Amino acid sequence: MRYTKAMLIILILFGVMGHSQAAVLLDKVVAVVNQEVVTWSELYRSMEADASPQLKELKEEERLKIFKSNEAAYLETLINARLQVQEAKNMSMSVSDDEIKEAIESIKKKYSMSDEEFKASLKKEGFAYEDYKKRLQDQILISKIVNQQVRGKVIPVEADVNSYIAENKDFKSSSGEGYRVSQIFFKKPKGPEERKALDEKAEQLIRRLKEGETFTDLAKKYSEEPMGSTGGDLGLIMKDQLMKEFAEALSGMKQGEVSRPFWTERGLHIIRLDEKIAEKDQNQIREEAQKEVGNRIFTDKYNKWIKSLREKAFIDIRL
Repeated sequence: MRYTKAMLIILILFGVMGHSQAAVLLDKVVAVVNQEVVTWSELYRSMEADASPQLKELKEEERLKIFKSNEAAYLETLINARLQVQEAKNMSMSVSDDEIKEAIESIKKKYSMSDEEFKASLKKEGFAYEDYKKRLQDQILISKIVNQQVRGKVIPVEADVNSYIAENKDFKSSSGEGYRVSQIFFKKPKGPEERKALDEKAEQLIRRLKEGETFTDLAKKYSEEPMGSTGGDLGLIMKDQLMKEFAEALSGMKQGEVSRPFWTERGLHIIRLDEKIAEKDQNQIREEAQKEVGNRIFTDKYNKWIKSLREKAFIDIRL
């Protein structure tokens, strides 16, 4: 068995001494699922593989302590996966070498990786190539059985879609026309002299933008609002929620353009139109509502299906 650096470190953290003792812990059975076992090393390899980018950036000792605190919850996920693979095999489903090859080629294409780069990436993650192919095979099997037993039976009816649209006013209102906007903002001055100074400062910023400085950098440096620290991003604003002055400034702007400075009762604004969101027609609204209803039905059916697999299985957790 290949020991990754992470596995060896956790042995030390848990106070395991000596090679023979290490091998015992690495081979420890943490669960039995029908006739198959799940080992401690398999559990930790899976947690390492599925860790988020943020978690992977932590120091190894810190990451492994988090893994330790989440052992039980992740083991349940691993048991559910094992049950689904077993169910697929019970129904004579299989995965061909061509299917695995096609999946690998798709991954390499998505991330623009050569064969050597792909294998180097697997090695960095602690995976032997054959181990990864086995993991991929299980994922494809799970996808097949879930599509057959659950997803293929999800058919949202018109009445459910109508009810969802009627009951979710936020869903309907978010379907209108909107804008993604960033701004540089100066608070309302106390007097005419300060107002004149702000007008001049705003004109200087407009000149600097024309000379090639970025809107984001200037917002971070000069904008007098909390959003300034992140480049002035105001997020998505629906058209019917815009202040009159904003609506007037945006009306003739194209994506990427920066407005002339303008005043509101709050202060002085320079805005950039990052994206214009077109209003969705009724067909688009219904399609998105149907998708949301379908997702809810799928989640409910999937959870019930997993529960039924667990109820008829022999599961012995030894963690």
